[in-house]
Amino acid sequence: MSMAITLTDEEKLYLLKLARETIAARLERRTPEAMEEPKGALMEYCGAFVTIHLRGALRGCIGQMTGVRPLFETVREMAIASAFQDPRFPPLTREEFQSIDIEISVLTPLERIEDVNTVEVGKHGLYMKRGYHSGVLLPQVPLEQGWDRETFLAQTCRKAGMESSCYLDPKTEIYTFEAIVFGEKER
Repeated sequence: MSMAITLTDEEKLYLLKLARETIAARLERRTPEAMEEPKGALMEYCGAFVTIHLRGALRGCIGQMTGVRPLFETVREMAIASAFQDPRFPPLTREEFQSIDIEISVLTPLERIEDVNTVEVGKHGLYMKRGYHSGVLLPQVPLEQGWDRETFLAQTCRKAGMESSCYLDPKTEIYTFEAIVFGEKER
């Protein structure tokens, strides 16, 4: 699988500024400041996640697995969702806003796999689905947690609300994807 999209440094910066300005405007109850018209890869339809860290700890992470609208719109929507609608956290506050850093993961299309031995830790993200249950872990998660492939698979099962061996069940659909991951921390 190859990356379906490439982003320039300028496009990455645009998306990070867009995410931060969108959250700031919501906190300050104002309209987001106008940015230059998006073009190029920012207009591509692809999935994306926005992750918010507060002093290094996860503070929100929500995304869209597939491209249903242009990338810049997806990032804008996921920034709001990550800051204010992640059910694991209370809505972000103005006080916290000064101490957050934003990370964006732009996803390649999902690719269904039959053999879990093809999963490469650090390269692939995982999406699992069985019945009403589904869960996703981004490619950077197992690296941050120091997980091997088996732990990554088991943790994705748990994230989906299933038993940790669900990846062995033939009824579980397993998909991999790659991501272009970039954030404010690197800048």
